[in-house]
Amino acid sequence: MHIVITGGAGFLGALLARTLLKQGKLALNGASPAAITRITVLDRAAPPADLASDPRVVCVVGDLNALLQSQQAVPADADVVFHLAAAVSAECEADFDLGMRSNLAATHQLLEACRSLHTASGKALHFVFASSLAVFGNSPEQPLPEVITDTTLPTPQGSYGIQKFIGEQLVADYARKGFVQGRTVRLMTVSVRPGLPNGAASGFFSGMFREPLAGVRARVPVGRDLPVAIASPARTVEGILRAAEVDAATWGARTAVNLPAFHTTVGGMADALENVAGSAVSALLDWAPDPAIERLVRSWPGKFDAARAHGLGLKSDSSVEDILRQYIAENPQAIKNAV
Repeated sequence: MHIVITGGAGFLGALLARTLLKQGKLALNGASPAAITRITVLDRAAPPADLASDPRVVCVVGDLNALLQSQQAVPADADVVFHLAAAVSAECEADFDLGMRSNLAATHQLLEACRSLHTASGKALHFVFASSLAVFGNSPEQPLPEVITDTTLPTPQGSYGIQKFIGEQLVADYARKGFVQGRTVRLMTVSVRPGLPNGAASGFFSGMFREPLAGVRARVPVGRDLPVAIASPARTVEGILRAAEVDAATWGARTAVNLPAFHTTVGGMADALENVAGSAVSALLDWAPDPAIERLVRSWPGKFDAARAHGLGLKSDSSVEDILRQYIAENPQAIKNAV
């Protein structure tokens, strides 16, 4: 089996690739598991050394739009595409053209490449698209319900959410036409992301853990009462993989599914940090409001009823403390405070 991962050098993309390489096989659409013979990693940056050195991994470094234009992104023998590459929320608000190119044009071109393969060979690739809870946005004119369900109408309030929702609709239509076997997973707020901060408005949800655990002060730009739907990286990858694995009847007619989340508040996250690492670590949080970030993230929902995802066998994390302990166990080199 040949798997393509866009954004494969990023944190989630690399974790997905490592997970696939470790299990060694994948069952697509309810079929028997097939051995993974190749993973093509597409990204602007080179992948981590462990992926680059694996003989099953092919690294293609370059801008995704350019790779698509030169027909280097989707090999003819590919079986499944995991589309994770994207410009993130705050970047898209600051640079409209970047978001339109990276999130909308690239998704459309990638689907067109899959369509071309279908036209040439009759093969409909499995296409798993990573969307976001940001497709749901609250506004005074159309307030969100207290709990988002599988049938809640997306009403995005930012460029990133709008671009992701358009991507969902493109995947749905290309799947309806039979060009791909399309599945969309709406990711919750993923924490804790290791490494350097990214340009996401939600980046502080990881930074408020990652930096204090490393002995560095972290700014929290929102109030303690902000509701959060959080998921660990491991649970997120489980959801992405499950979208490729389940058969069509189990998945159902709708292409998009809300992944499970643990529901808390930013204050609850701070309390969990203190419970796990102590008051000296949680004291490194600087509560300094940023109206622009708070306005954007407060438009996102904080509570989901993920009945459909649960029906697919997916579960949420049990607590923020467990998410933190998992991060500490997997990233001991990033922990400077005794825990």
